[in-house]
Amino acid sequence: APESLMQALEDLDYLAALDNDGNLSEFGIIMSEFPLDPQLSKSLLASCEFECVDEMLTIAAMVTAPNCFLHAPPGTEEIALTCWRRFSHPAGDHFTLINIFNAFKEASASSTNQGDSEKWCRDYFLSCPALRMAGIIRAELVEIMKRIELPISQPDFGSKENALNIKKALLSGYFMHVARDVDGSGNYLMLTHRQVAQLHPFSSYYNTRRIPEWVLFHEFSISEDNSIRVVSEISPDLFAELVPQYYFSNLPPSESKDILQEVIHHLSPVSTTKEEQK
Repeated sequence: APESLMQALEDLDYLAALDNDGNLSEFGIIMSEFPLDPQLSKSLLASCEFECVDEMLTIAAMVTAPNCFLHAPPGTEEIALTCWRRFSHPAGDHFTLINIFNAFKEASASSTNQGDSEKWCRDYFLSCPALRMAGIIRAELVEIMKRIELPISQPDFGSKENALNIKKALLSGYFMHVARDVDGSGNYLMLTHRQVAQLHPFSSYYNTRRIPEWVLFHEFSISEDNSIRVVSEISPDLFAELVPQYYFSNLPPSESKDILQEVIHHLSPVSTTKEEQK
């Protein structure tokens, strides 16, 4: 549909993937090397700047592979939630996915045969084929990074600085996927489309009953009761620091936009100038 095509071009423009003539920019050409959604490609490239490439590669692989959580059989839901809670990361679902991938990798490395890692997955209500697929995707992404000579930073998962850098890299690509809890009960209003959504039951926040006010989400699903999936908490300050000004100015009016406008006004002029130059 023409509307969908125009929306796609607009999104690519916001991601700095197009030049003034509507052709791929130099940055857009590098983005197109990756067999990923443009927003994910942008986040992966941004991770080179924020030195969290290793972690971002894992996130990209996990969100591209099939969902790793298995639907618990009737009567075992609470057991599954307890198992998943072991991997929960306070910073959000993207970080939880890294925990799951690393735990699977460790379990696979220590297992003597293929059945051991499959049993480990069954015990934690996780999909072994999905996690293996994530491993394959990650290896392919590493090869592409090496082929186009992009730097791969050393793993630093667990440090406070690394967590902040991961959020910066994610926001660089997913600033269009930000929502705010408008009533304190988990009703998230998306900034771009002004749709209201709830956390998906597979979210670690849903599991721990914590409702962050501002979140970045990987995808929005109408078919699953208007839910946002793979969600991590962000701060308005971080969003204001990384959002392109021309995208922000095109957002529909809302209380959330007013709050963010205040935050942007309080950013130092130096930061604003730096963002414009960037």
